[in-house]
Amino acid sequence: MSKRILLTGGGTAGHVTPNIALIPGLKKRDYEIVYIGSYEGIEKELIEDLGIYYKAISTGKFRRYFSLKNFTDPFRVLRGYSQAKAIIKEYQPDVVFSKGGFVSVPVVKAAKHYKVPVIIHESDMTPGLANKLSFSAATTVCHNFPETAQYLPEGKALLTGSPIRQELRQGDKAAGLEFCGFTADKPVIMVIGGSLGAVAVNEAIRNNLDELLKTFQIVHLCGKDKVDHKYDGRPGYVQFEYIQDELKDLFAIANIVVSRAGANAICEIVALKKPSLLIPLSKAASRGDQILNARSFEKQGFCEVLEEEELSAEPGLFMEKINTLYNENELYIDAIEKAGTTDAVTTILDLIDSVSKTKVRKKQ
Repeated sequence: MSKRILLTGGGTAGHVTPNIALIPGLKKRDYEIVYIGSYEGIEKELIEDLGIYYKAISTGKFRRYFSLKNFTDPFRVLRGYSQAKAIIKEYQPDVVFSKGGFVSVPVVKAAKHYKVPVIIHESDMTPGLANKLSFSAATTVCHNFPETAQYLPEGKALLTGSPIRQELRQGDKAAGLEFCGFTADKPVIMVIGGSLGAVAVNEAIRNNLDELLKTFQIVHLCGKDKVDHKYDGRPGYVQFEYIQDELKDLFAIANIVVSRAGANAICEIVALKKPSLLIPLSKAASRGDQILNARSFEKQGFCEVLEEEELSAEPGLFMEKINTLYNENELYIDAIEKAGTTDAVTTILDLIDSVSKTKVRKKQ
């Protein structure tokens, strides 16, 4: 009898891509896979494109600030919990793996109800609220940064690193140049604003576009609905909302990456040995986790960091850091190589195997 795993996580690509990184290995280990996500989140399209059976549930956001939705979303969460219980009762998974995001909370709570082992993965330096709410249901909490262990339940923490999609290592430089219409004789900056887009990152690129294009070609992943068509046709500059299949080829042509500092994104950038300029989400718009992520990697010599407040206060700093990255490219690559990398995919797959053996499937 093949083993059964239920994957969950969503809201942004960062809550989905680590799950995607595990799927090839899960298939090789003969797991039947079902994915629980939201009705309209980015996870639905990403997972269904892989041919994985996808079940959607109702979800709501747990906000730390006042919003009228705070009065209605709890009912959506309760509905999602009932839906997740029904799916688990029918599917009877041996193990649940959760990457976080608010859609995951009712799923892991439902798994606990049916005594299904739950593994949670926390990518950021400090845990997000959704994962915090789920810790009590977890058998093990995997984490990405050594510093994170202090914030996790005693006896449950396991340092694994972040699972990286192996296909990203298989990019074709010629295919990437052709896809973008670029030449091979000019360096390339790849800009990643995240699946939902990042206004600060997009503006930093467009405000400096004339200067950047003197030296670089730029492929700009702007995020959903963030393409600005007034820049269409600029030689050496192409923009897309989001790229999936060709992403590996875009990484292959990139000399420098400009990105937000979500943990999964920056772990992929480092795994591919790309010097980067990280522009973390500000504390005004977040709990500050991206700043902590970015500063940790900066301290190790992997990247440069430019906070949003610095972008507006010191306009020339953006180009200064880009030029430093390009001119001292080998120093950043050398720091990454000296640090080495962990095989998070195999570590987590082995953990899933060991945990799933503890679950005896029976009629619920």
